Amino acid sequence: MSDRSMILALSCPDRPGIVSAIAVLLFEAGCNILDAQQFDDTETGRFFMRVVFDRLDHGKSEADITAAMEELAQRFAMTFTLRQSSAKKRVMLLVSKLDHCLADLLYRWRIGELPMEVTAIVSNHGREHLAFTELAELPFHYLPVSKQTKMEQETKIWELVQKTNTDLVVLARYMQILSDGFSAKLSGRCINIHHSFLPGFKGAKPYHQAHERGVKLIGATAHYVTSDLDEGPIIEQDVERISHRDTPGDLVRKGRDIERRVLARAVRHHLEDRVVLNGKKTVVFAG
Repeated sequence: MSDRSMILALSCPDRPGIVSAIAVLLFEAGCNILDAQQFDDTETGRFFMRVVFDRLDHGKSEADITAAMEELAQRFAMTFTLRQSSAKKRVMLLVSKLDHCLADLLYRWRIGELPMEVTAIVSNHGREHLAFTELAELPFHYLPVSKQTKMEQETKIWELVQKTNTDLVVLARYMQILSDGFSAKLSGRCINIHHSFLPGFKGAKPYHQAHERGVKLIGATAHYVTSDLDEGPIIEQDVERISHRDTPGDLVRKGRDIERRVLARAVRHHLEDRVVLNGKKTVVFAG
């Protein structure tokens, strides 16, 4: 993407004329629309849109387009984001002992599949649990936590988020429940991955519990973190069929594969401004 390519994502109460107003604004600003997706939620009465466009040689500046969008936003009671497509979001990765999701995200980052800047890796366990090449070039912060030190530890993480100007926090199998206050601070910019089954299994060794119940499907869910544990707006999900021949070890192996790909897709959607919050749900303009 060139510096002239931009991404606009918006939501507002639905009413006639929104698409026309956006198209006219971009035309008058000297822009060429490359891709446009929209959704009208008839249940909530809200309208959602994502537009990718180029600023042409004779077009207005980014600042002028932003100012014009702000005026339009007041007219339509609109919430929007607007940024250069080439501007990479700054991402902090949190992890505990299980590093399969972290390793996958860093591999995708290294080969250019995930357009992000990694600001830091934070773990409540030491670096010795995470042994792969990408760690050598990234800031690593070991922040152990206990019931007695939880608030102090979260304060340190929040200070890191602010100090590094982090845009997105990813819980890449970070096995700690965030406090309500911390979850509120990260609202709309913290993604978690967890196993999801039919039925759901909580507590220790969920895959072993699933095996004992003879499940036929296992899966994973990536969602935004809220104060309601594992009930935040869902971004991405996937499942895989299981048979009576699968052992608990097979379920663990297959579960890790699902977790990796679901989290990677969710992070990518967020990085590309494809996710717009819609109350307790999300609108995802998948590419």
